[in-house]
Amino acid sequence: MKNNTMLKGATAIVLGGALLLGGGGTLAWWNAADSAAAGTISAGELNVKAGAGVWKDRSGSTVNLSTYKVVPGDKLTYTQDLDVTLTGDKMAANLVAVNADAGAGFTPENVVITAPTLTVRGVAIENPLTTSQHVTASISFEFKSTTTGTADVNATKNLGTVGFTLQQVTQTGLQ
Repeated sequence: MKNNTMLKGATAIVLGGALLLGGGGTLAWWNAADSAAAGTISAGELNVKAGAGVWKDRSGSTVNLSTYKVVPGDKLTYTQDLDVTLTGDKMAANLVAVNADAGAGFTPENVVITAPTLTVRGVAIENPLTTSQHVTASISFEFKSTTTGTADVNATKNLGTVGFTLQQVTQTGLQ
């Protein structure tokens, strides 16, 4: 009988352990999952489209670069209408002149080229631009002789390559 009691006790212990260990999730960690639609993101746009540009002298007369002969003291201004497209919640860009530099017979000492002056309907604006708009950009080329005599005679500078470009920048105050 003693063996029978021991057998019953051992069986009860084994059966109790099996119930505790195989109890179907009584010791499992809880977890749950769900998802949400993140949506679609769209990129903005940065673009500049140039209209026909024109060169003028100090008096406002149109200049044909192929026939005009610059002399010390001359100041030519290039004006170009530009359609600037800036689309983006935090889009900003600087409009800069390209290929407007001294060289090809002129030196930095005798040529002054201004940064672009930007206007919208005749009102001056500054870089950076933050909205799409029609902009009139102009730069000036001023010839100043730094020598006496005729050392600068027959010097050349190809001004026909002057252009404008937009360079994206971080918009101040926005992150």
